[in-house]
Amino acid sequence: MNRVGVTACVAAALLSGCSLAPKYRPPPTPEVTNYKEAGDWMVATPADAAPRGAWWEAFGEPTLNELERQLLESNPDLHGAVARFEQARGLAIQARSNIFPTLGAESQVTRGKSSANAPLTRALNGAPAAANDFVAGLNLNWEVDLFGRLRNASAAAKSQAQASAADLAAVQLSLQAELATDFFSLRGDDTTVQLLEDTIKVYDRAFELTRNRYKEGISAATDVDQADTLRQNARSQLAAVRLERAQLEHAIAVLLGKVPSTFKLDPGELAGAPPSLNAGLPSKLLERRPDVSRAERNMAAANAQVGVARAAWFPVFSIAGTAGFESINSSSWFKAPSHFWSVGPSAGVPLLDGGARYGLNKQARAQYDEATDAYIKTTLTAYQEVEDSLAGLHHLADQRRADEAAAASAQSSAYHADQRYDAGVADYVEVTTTHTAALNAQRDTISVRVAQMNASVALVRATGGGWTQEQLDHPATP
Repeated sequence: MNRVGVTACVAAALLSGCSLAPKYRPPPTPEVTNYKEAGDWMVATPADAAPRGAWWEAFGEPTLNELERQLLESNPDLHGAVARFEQARGLAIQARSNIFPTLGAESQVTRGKSSANAPLTRALNGAPAAANDFVAGLNLNWEVDLFGRLRNASAAAKSQAQASAADLAAVQLSLQAELATDFFSLRGDDTTVQLLEDTIKVYDRAFELTRNRYKEGISAATDVDQADTLRQNARSQLAAVRLERAQLEHAIAVLLGKVPSTFKLDPGELAGAPPSLNAGLPSKLLERRPDVSRAERNMAAANAQVGVARAAWFPVFSIAGTAGFESINSSSWFKAPSHFWSVGPSAGVPLLDGGARYGLNKQARAQYDEATDAYIKTTLTAYQEVEDSLAGLHHLADQRRADEAAAASAQSSAYHADQRYDAGVADYVEVTTTHTAALNAQRDTISVRVAQMNASVALVRATGGGWTQEQLDHPATP
């Protein structure tokens, strides 16, 4: 019997290379040699110039650097993603453990009395007796993975763990980009608040001057009303911008895992211009996007699950063995005559299951098809987001130049309107109109500057933020 068991083990080891999973081949992805929206406006730089690691430091904002550090320490969504990754890694370890034999130990001591009317007692004309039973032994169980069911299940779990690692990186990058976007939007509001406060001071002085002119009989009452309307409109805009800033500050507090009422950011100036960034090579984009890697690993896991489903059509072979000592007396429990052992193979396969295995295979194949489509869609979205970000940087630069020119012209128009009004050759409607246009043009300039900063953040996010596929097995966790 012992020789038979050894022979079965050797045979199982020789046959364990069989796998019913289809050969894994990721679907071809579009070959992109150049980004259309990069055009001639972006100076080509080596791919190594792409941001790596703490990409936000390229913006030169010490406050943002500190906020990003706090985000990594305290954001609850990020910590939840870490917990999900640890769960997936634990499941992968469990799935791999099923490939190997399990060995267990047990020990029990019982005392019992047989029935006087039991069949065996009567057949032997014996009397019921009380007896002890001392048992101690080892149990060995091993499912021989002839058709790759366990190995494919392990491969699927490992791929899912890698997908979870990529998901962790995607969540982290998304949160970092969201924080940077909120930060630059808040700095834009700070700049707008300063503009409106300075403008209101000018409007207040204009209102006082106009009211004095009215008292002296130089200006009409409507001029006073229009001057007051102009400054009150500016105050209304100031309140709206302060509300938006407060909400952004609250959003940043939540990103940092803090109660909004305990968090405060001091006002600051918006950065003058976004840093010089490079999108890198299109051929490397799919290796630098964690969401693409996540979709690819999900597809690999689904492919392995097809092998698991196919193996359900074949028998399950296993080897079980036990060895130990049994005695009715504790004094002879571990002596040689009390030794026992047994070992042997077994096999089993369902014959009738009402179509369960057919359904399992159909489900596994459909899940693989779904994962493949999701992967293709994710790759297309990756290229779209880079093109969108490049287009944003390009056209926003043109828009900023036009807005700055418009703001300069509008301010000049407002100045000349004031001069014309003082000379008595223009009414106050012209003053009101030109000053409103000048303020709106200045606000537009601030808005496009914010949009430029956020487009730069979007480009970093679209190109993966320096993440690479090498981090799948060794993800950086906060």
